[in-house]
Amino acid sequence: MMEALEEHEGTISIGGRNITDFRFADDIDGLAGSEDELRELIDRINKASIKYGMEISTDKTKVMTNNPAGFTQEIYIQDKELKQVQQFKYLGAEINDGGSKSEICSRIAQASNAMGKLQYIWKSNSISLKIKIKLCKTLVTSIFLYGCESWTLNAKLEKRIKAFEMKCYRKILNISWREHITNQEVLNRINMAVDLLATDDLLTTVKQRKMRWYGHVTRSSGLSKTILQGTVPGGRKPGRQRIRWEDNIEEWTKLKFADSQVAARDRDTWRQITIRSTKDASTT
Repeated sequence: MMEALEEHEGTISIGGRNITDFRFADDIDGLAGSEDELRELIDRINKASIKYGMEISTDKTKVMTNNPAGFTQEIYIQDKELKQVQQFKYLGAEINDGGSKSEICSRIAQASNAMGKLQYIWKSNSISLKIKIKLCKTLVTSIFLYGCESWTLNAKLEKRIKAFEMKCYRKILNISWREHITNQEVLNRINMAVDLLATDDLLTTVKQRKMRWYGHVTRSSGLSKTILQGTVPGGRKPGRQRIRWEDNIEEWTKLKFADSQVAARDRDTWRQITIRSTKDASTT
C-alpha cells in the first residue's frame, strides 16, 4: 500500500489530515473525494498488487458513495465491473451512510441466531438458571456487543436493545409470548438466580463501552482521535441534523463536547463520569 499510494494526494481531509484509506491485514477501505480520484486509487492498488503477484477479488470488492445521485459511471478492475452498494461489511461491521440502525439490527439477528442454536441448553433441566445466564452472556451477548463502541444511539434503537435483552431472558426461562408475562416478572425470576442489580443491563453495557472508548481515544494521539475530534471542510446537507456519535456523549454526561474532552484526559475522573452518567441515562 505504501508503494501504491506514493505521491498520491487524496482530497479527503479530517482535522487537516489527508486520509486515503483504512487498512487491517488484507482488508482495505479506500477513500476518495470524487469518482476520478477513486478510479485512480483503485488503479494504483491494482497495479501494485499485480507487481507482487497478488490479485484484487472483484467479487469481494464493492464501491459506495454518499452522493444522493449515485455514481455517474461504472468503475472497473481489469474490465470487471465493481458492484455499487448502499452498505458493505468491513471487519464484521455494517458500514453505511444512514447511521447505526442496520448494524444494530444485524447484531441482534446474529445474536438471536446464536441464541436459537443453543435451544437445547435453555430447555435443559439439568443446567441451573445461573449457569444458563452466564452462558448467554458469554456465547450470545458477546456477539451482540461486537463493535458497539462505534454505534450512535437514539430512543428507538435503545428500545430495540432492551427488547432483545428481554427476549433472551424469556428464552432462558422458556416463557412463551402467549403466557402474557410482564417484563418485570421476567426480571424478578432472573433475579432469583443472579443479582441483576449487581451487574449492568445490556444497554448500560453498550453505553459504558462507548464512553470508555471515547476516553481512551481522547487520551491517545492516533488516527482515531483525528477522525473523532477533527472537522471536515464544507457544510452539511440541508434538512434536520442527524444524531451524531458525539451527541450521545453530550446527552449522557450533560457536558459540552469540548468539556468532555478535558474531563476524559483524566482517567479516574472519566471513570466516575462514565459510571454516573450511564446509570442515570439508563434509568430515565
